[in-house]
Amino acid sequence: MAGTLPAAGTVAAPAVPQRLIVDLAVSEGPVTLGANGALYGLSDDGVPSDAALEPLKITSISQKPEGGAQHPNGDALSVSGAFFRNGGGEINVLMQDVYAQWPYEDLGLDDYLPRVEDIVTKVSADPNGDRFVYIPFNEPDQIWYDIGVADQAQYEVNRDRFFRDWKTVYRRIRAIDPAARIAGPNETGYHHRLMADFLAFAQRENVLPQILTWHELGSGSLRDFQGHYDDCRSLERRLGIAPLRISIDEYANRRDLSVPGQLVQWVAMFERNKVYANQAYWDAAGNLDGNVVRTNIPNGGWWFFRWYAGLTGDTVQVTPPQADAVDTLQGLASLDVSRRQAQVLLGGSDGDSEVVLRDVSRSVFGHTVTAAVAEAAWSGYEGQHAAPRVVARTKLEVADDGSVTVPLRGLHRMSAYRIVLTPGGTGAPAAARVPWSASYEAEEAAVTGGEVRTLGTVSDANGYAASGGKDVGSLNTPSSKVDFTVTVPADGPYDLAILYGNQSGAPATQRLLVDGADPVTVTYPSTQNWAYRARKDLGLELTAGAHVLTLAKGDAEVTLDRVDLTAHTGVPSTSYEATLADITGQPSYDYSSSEGVGTGALVLRTGDKAVFDVYAPRDGYYTVTAQTSAAVQLTLHGATATAAPGRPLRLYLVAGNNRVAVTAPHAAVRSLDVSGTGSTTGVLSYGAASAALTGGAKLVASAHAPGGFCVGELGGSPSSTAGFTVQAPSAGHYVLVVHYAHDERRDNGHAYNTDIMSRTADITVGAAAPRRVAFKNTWSAHDFWTLGVPVDLAQGANSVTFANANSWAPNIARVEVGRVVRQP
Repeated sequence: MAGTLPAAGTVAAPAVPQRLIVDLAVSEGPVTLGANGALYGLSDDGVPSDAALEPLKITSISQKPEGGAQHPNGDALSVSGAFFRNGGGEINVLMQDVYAQWPYEDLGLDDYLPRVEDIVTKVSADPNGDRFVYIPFNEPDQIWYDIGVADQAQYEVNRDRFFRDWKTVYRRIRAIDPAARIAGPNETGYHHRLMADFLAFAQRENVLPQILTWHELGSGSLRDFQGHYDDCRSLERRLGIAPLRISIDEYANRRDLSVPGQLVQWVAMFERNKVYANQAYWDAAGNLDGNVVRTNIPNGGWWFFRWYAGLTGDTVQVTPPQADAVDTLQGLASLDVSRRQAQVLLGGSDGDSEVVLRDVSRSVFGHTVTAAVAEAAWSGYEGQHAAPRVVARTKLEVADDGSVTVPLRGLHRMSAYRIVLTPGGTGAPAAARVPWSASYEAEEAAVTGGEVRTLGTVSDANGYAASGGKDVGSLNTPSSKVDFTVTVPADGPYDLAILYGNQSGAPATQRLLVDGADPVTVTYPSTQNWAYRARKDLGLELTAGAHVLTLAKGDAEVTLDRVDLTAHTGVPSTSYEATLADITGQPSYDYSSSEGVGTGALVLRTGDKAVFDVYAPRDGYYTVTAQTSAAVQLTLHGATATAAPGRPLRLYLVAGNNRVAVTAPHAAVRSLDVSGTGSTTGVLSYGAASAALTGGAKLVASAHAPGGFCVGELGGSPSSTAGFTVQAPSAGHYVLVVHYAHDERRDNGHAYNTDIMSRTADITVGAAAPRRVAFKNTWSAHDFWTLGVPVDLAQGANSVTFANANSWAPNIARVEVGRVVRQP
């Protein structure tokens, strides 16, 4: 391949590259996307945002019953509207989460059955009632029944009690909802003894679940799951039971979540076996189990699942260097003959690799192909990740034996990679622009007044992920510091990214010194805890050669994991390939030329639509250019604009993901090119001091709020409101950006869950009806985030009022208003 991946820091590549073999002629069946689910992935309608949820095409989620006491939010019916309107598949209702304690208080079946009846009555009455699945028991091998006991005689007593209760609850559910889908037995892990007995009992008593469920929550699951799956299918065959759908409704450890290179290992084995699977809920609800930052911002894990959602056609056979092994190179692949695309997702290992695609059909791809390789890196649970960078793009000949070999150099173990193969056509694709970059681990730097900790290893699977398996904490003395010795190749600007944790209860600072010169203050927003990684980005000017970058204690403690230095190459710009966009209608794929992004063009006609997921590092205006053969219509935040071929538009993007739809009567679309850093020129801004306050709402000084003040004690009664008067230069579609903070929580006593809660505000614009908007917890009352809300404004003065008659609204420091479409 003409291009290779950047080196993985100090990791030495093996002498012989590992081989991942993809056989395009061996189909495993249609892509199911079953492994993209989440336990308590949604906390409220709007958390996560629609723009973060819709692109992932999530097949299932697991949530608590409406009004359940186990957690403060995440009620199945309350989040169902958001889930279903964004293309979600089905919702598992964890019925025992109606209880408050963990493990669940055992009050007997007489107490549980009325609760079951109430849950089923409410769910079956919902207009989407047929899209819910009932899970009557959760982890019965440990909770209530202790079926995992080693003593066989005691096991049989406990088992028989569970079976009696299963039969009773199953029949009670079916009595209320005859078409109900019921799942079980839902053990903490797969156990042959219980599954064999359960299937025989359920078949005999006519209480078979429609879906078989169990959990895979150990690092050993990456080794053992295939054996569990095969054993379960063997039991079905022995009993004459037609294969039931299998759902692994909790999977992965903390060290796996958010980490693309870990997630690809889990997803590959689940998709290969066509099972559904939901990531485990170890921390906070509402972030898709560690894949969405704040409300709308992708991290590396989100981008991996976005790639997974982009697989179409059939999955095909993938042979990794080692099958069923923990923390090794694994992958999954798809072939879509109608789109003439093959995609490979892989990761989980450092060093070099070769991906060999066999049986590359010349009738589908021709004699040459374009191979585009991109990387989704680990950016932390709370670390933003821009659209994955294309690290190699080149044209390759299909060998005489029908194979294509794509060499990959310097893989990062925590990253995932995507290879897209399309017909070569004429011309040559644009070479990938990969700036110089290097990474430096905090534990390998010179540490003063700190402690190196090991976490997130195979032996500490439920520890949080850390780059290199270590970080540096306890940087809490006046002399605490970490000195990183770095070497850069040339004079110029560099982007510095710091992976950190901040549990100090407010934004914390460190002093950044370059070669001991005058310090610059670095401010770190709060995170869930010291190990819950976020990412801070800033710029540096460096001369060629070696430097010492010092991060010294500021006003509070910060944990450091790794710093990345990348040569700054000008205004950020990303090309989004049209042939990889989401589509509706029946557009065609034109690969006659591989110029530009290399993956050809998408031909839209009347009735067709392509939707692009466009990343913005912050709220503001960006330059958006459609590379098309004819004019197209772009739709964003409810506004529509005509984009002439190659002519830039100025569009307002919110921080994180933006769904941009493209339609045309007839146009070949090659890419949507987006550049900029989020200009605020032309944005209207109104601080808290300009708000008209009523009731108990008051202006409060806040050191960390934009402008130094916020509106506090807002809501709690109908009379408590905050009103802003917004002067719009013209009527049209705008985005209202709210700068807010709050730290609403309810401790349910779960040591491993952080039960944060959202606050809501009813926003009224002019004479329009109020709109209820959920504002996610910001980890502290002193951290101010932004949330964008599309609004329609009239020319001139518009009233924008915030209220909540029943409970507290968030503290509001500022509102900004930007028209969606501006002239360049």
